[in-house]
Amino acid sequence: MEKTMKRYGWMVLLGLVTLGCNDFLDENPDNRVELNDLDKAAQLLTNAYSVASPAFTDWMTDDFTYTIGTVIRPAHEQMYAWEDVTAGQDEQDTPDFYWYETYKAIAHANEVLAVLDDLPMESEEDEAKRDAVEAEALLTRAYGHFMLVNLFGQHYNGSSASSDEGIPYVKTPETTFLAEYSRVSVSRVYKEVEDDLLEGLEKLDESFFNNSGKYHFNRNAALAFASRYYLYKGDMIRCLQYSNELLGSSPEAYVRDFTSDEYSASKSSITGYPQLYSSPDESANLLLMRKISLMQRNDYAFGIESNFYGSLYASNPFGATDERENPAFVKGQNALFPVRYESLFERSSLNSNTGTPYHIGVMFKGEEVLFNRIEANIYNGKLDAALADLQILTDRRYTGVADVTLTLDLLRQFYGAENEPSFTDQDILLNYMLLERRKEFVGLGMRWFDIKRYSMTVQHAYGDSGQVATLSADDDRKVLQIPQSAQDVGGLEDNPR
Repeated sequence: MEKTMKRYGWMVLLGLVTLGCNDFLDENPDNRVELNDLDKAAQLLTNAYSVASPAFTDWMTDDFTYTIGTVIRPAHEQMYAWEDVTAGQDEQDTPDFYWYETYKAIAHANEVLAVLDDLPMESEEDEAKRDAVEAEALLTRAYGHFMLVNLFGQHYNGSSASSDEGIPYVKTPETTFLAEYSRVSVSRVYKEVEDDLLEGLEKLDESFFNNSGKYHFNRNAALAFASRYYLYKGDMIRCLQYSNELLGSSPEAYVRDFTSDEYSASKSSITGYPQLYSSPDESANLLLMRKISLMQRNDYAFGIESNFYGSLYASNPFGATDERENPAFVKGQNALFPVRYESLFERSSLNSNTGTPYHIGVMFKGEEVLFNRIEANIYNGKLDAALADLQILTDRRYTGVADVTLTLDLLRQFYGAENEPSFTDQDILLNYMLLERRKEFVGLGMRWFDIKRYSMTVQHAYGDSGQVATLSADDDRKVLQIPQSAQDVGGLEDNPR
């Protein structure tokens, strides 16, 4: 059932309610210049990519521990305990900040989509460019809503998605002071995302990008998005379709090689390594976004307990060295964090010592699509194909032994299941895939979604206190709380607790 809320324009979704009625009606919602040509519309789309990072979700996972000797804010304490966060919309790396900034990005996409049909078209090239701008706007709108529904709604479940509460799917800019929106079902959000995604893919044309295509929804990024979308929806046939369209018969081109001389040489530089990892020249990187965050700081929030970190990367069937383990920052007194983000800072002025911390986030990667294809092939019973793709990953992750060849017999030995017929080959591969996926994306904001998808239980320990908290398999707290401002002013119903 849809829940309706009466809102003061899109500003309630963003948590802003400071303007009076006349002020709101007299100004564009974001004080932009008038969108009267395609170049201005295309330029505005740079704001349709949310600056909020989803990596904060890692603090709620089984990868991270309570860290001694770092800056721990109240919001961090709340997230670690899976409590509703009360920091408000302005504190980066929080659910409210993600909600606010992502709906703000969606609003920019909608402003562009609203004017495209009214812009003057003087040539066929103008019409082609209009389609390209429309495609990018549709894809950013779809991606924003997809991420929001997977954070603030239940994971898609075919049997309950039509009744599970999702989020408002906003498709038009507000032109009136009072507007009504509905929190629609998860399945409805997914359908709207699919419509925008497929139309965007159909109209996409990369030739109109003015700078590196890795900072736009290029075709490879859109295919990766489709691969993730259908995986989360449980449509393994279409997940394979879009994964195959990207990876083709040479998937190794989209998997970075941590065993290469280039990556090995960069390990001695804490700036050079993340620059290489997030470079637009790295073929594995499909979509890059600027993210306002402190996730990259080694003195901030939580890390991965040092002993667990070592055991995680030592866990493999080969007795080999996992090149993903290093380099890593020491974080506080008891934790580590893999070097993946370059710590960047935008000064508020040329002579200022204040400003905005950020990093370049790799929001879609070839490795994710490879894992999506592996998972889909496992569920479809194509175990040889899954093994072949896992071997591609193995060749680019492990060193130190002469023969690193993955077989089902080797994996059975690894899990101690040589004489356990109830532990099927499909079970073996699924468990190993999830282990490798965990190691691949630690600290990158992916684990939380796997925890939701597979109904995993999470336990968090609190330093030396001996206290242990548990997030159960179907715990309501796996659905992030709707921001208080959207509840109080907009009337959106909160999520159950």
